[in-house]
Amino acid sequence: MSAVARTNQLLYQAELLLALPAGDDEHATARRMALEEAALGQLGLAFEALLREVTTHAPGGAPDWRTWLDAAGQREANGDVPARAEIAELVWLEALAVRPESWLALLLARLAALQSDDGAARRGDGVPGLITSAGATPLGDELRWCLGEFKTLLPSLRQGSQEW
Repeated sequence: MSAVARTNQLLYQAELLLALPAGDDEHATARRMALEEAALGQLGLAFEALLREVTTHAPGGAPDWRTWLDAAGQREANGDVPARAEIAELVWLEALAVRPESWLALLLARLAALQSDDGAARRGDGVPGLITSAGATPLGDELRWCLGEFKTLLPSLRQGSQEW
């Protein structure tokens, strides 16, 4: 399977997970949380697959998203620009990742939460009759937005990578 096909497959699988109903039995909340975190994991894998796609011709190969994010943060703090940052698609993604309102910043924050003891899914999402705080977007809705934005940006990132 090519890197492009793998990215597409992972995005499709995340989409499928987000479309599954949680049900309305006593396990609905746990099932919804499991589906959301599974979809988030798939989106994380898709992002890593995208990093492999856009760094195909780069020396040293593709970083995983944590290594990439750490390196981007160090560059921003120090003003350093290592050779890998010269890949236009990575520079573009780094600029997107540091914008707090971007889909990528949200995705990376949720992926970090997924790795924490608390996890990323929230118990209160989608529970009928539960009063939630204003402005709290359910994780599933956030992930659907990230997925849509990811898919919208993908052709532009691939075009630059294919030109190499």
